[in-house]
Amino acid sequence: MANRKDEHVDLALAQRPGIVRNDFDDVRFIHHALGGVDRATVSTAVQVAGASWPVPFYLNGMTGGSERTGIINGDLARAARETGIAMAAGSLSAYLKDASTAASFRVIRDENPTGFVMANVNATVSPDDAQRAVDLLEANALQIHINSVQETVMPEGDRDFAAWPAAIESIVQRVSVPVIVKEVGFGLSASTLERLAQLGVQYADVSGRGGTDFARIENSRRRLGDYASLVGWGQSTPEALIEADSSTAALPVLLASGGVRTPLDVLRALALGARAVGVSGHFLEVLVEHGVETLIEHIRSWQEQLTSLQTMLGAVTPGALSQQELVLHGALLDFCTSRGIDPATVSRARGRGILPSKGQR
Repeated sequence: MANRKDEHVDLALAQRPGIVRNDFDDVRFIHHALGGVDRATVSTAVQVAGASWPVPFYLNGMTGGSERTGIINGDLARAARETGIAMAAGSLSAYLKDASTAASFRVIRDENPTGFVMANVNATVSPDDAQRAVDLLEANALQIHINSVQETVMPEGDRDFAAWPAAIESIVQRVSVPVIVKEVGFGLSASTLERLAQLGVQYADVSGRGGTDFARIENSRRRLGDYASLVGWGQSTPEALIEADSSTAALPVLLASGGVRTPLDVLRALALGARAVGVSGHFLEVLVEHGVETLIEHIRSWQEQLTSLQTMLGAVTPGALSQQELVLHGALLDFCTSRGIDPATVSRARGRGILPSKGQR
C-alpha cells in the first residue's frame, strides 16, 4: 500500500507538464468597464459544511499512507494553517487497513490544530470505519470519494460497485460530521447528483476531468497498459457544473475540483455554480518543486488575486459571481448542444447586463 501511495504521487506529478489547456479556457467573462466596486466592500468568505471559510478554495485530498506522503501531508497542513484555508486528507483507506499508517494522516491535525479539516474514505467502508477516519483527524467534515473508473483500471481495484449507494446513505446517517461526496476526476452527472440528494447527501464535489487523470495513473501501473482507451474519460469540471445548473431536480450544494490551475479558474467555477473550489495537483507541484514556504506565498497570492478579481468584476461576495455574464466556446459549447442545454442560460445573469447598484459603487 505504501509503495502504491508513493507511486501515485510520482505519476500525478509526471502528468503536470501536460496540463496546459482544459475546458476552463472555454469559459469567458463579459467585461463591463464600469462594473467594478470598492475593494473595501469585497468579501471572499463562503459558508461550507456549517463553517465559514475565509476564501472559496481549499487544499483538496491528495495523499497519505507512507512515510513520504506523511511528510507531504505535514507540509500541506502547515500551509493550510498559515493561510487559513480548509484542507482535505487523502483517502484514509490505508489507515483503516493498517493502523501503523495513522501518523501519515494524523499529522494534518497535529500541524493544524484549529483549521477546517476533512477526512476522506471510499464508498466501501462501514459507517463505523468512516467515523474512525473522522476521529483520527478530529475532522470537521468527511469526504466520500467515488471512483469506479479508477478502480476499474487499478490492477488491485474493487469491482463491485452495486453496494455504493446504500453505503453512502448509511454513512451520511451515522457519522457525526457533514458529508461531502466527490468524484476523483471523472465528473458527477446531474442524474448522479440527483441520486446523491435522494441518499441524503447535502454537499457534492463534481471533481471533473481536466487535471490529474487517475485512469492514466492506474494504466501506467499495468504491465500491458491495456486500459489506455479510458484516459480522458468523463465530464470536465465546467461540463459537470453546467449540466447541474441546467437541472430542475433537487441537488446537493456543489463544490468543484479538477483542472483548477489559477485564481481565474476558481472564479470560473464559482460563476458556473460552485460554492467552493478544491485544488490539489497544482499546489502539490508547487510544494514538491519549491517547498512549503513558497506554497504558503503562492496560496496568499491566490487569496489576494481573488479579492482583486472580484473587485474588478463587481462581485462583492463569491456568490455574486453567479450573476456574471459568461460566453462559452469550443468543447463546452459542443457539450451544451449535445446535452440539449441552451448556452444562453448558462450565464445566471441571463444576458441582462447586470451592473452593481449605486450603493455598491
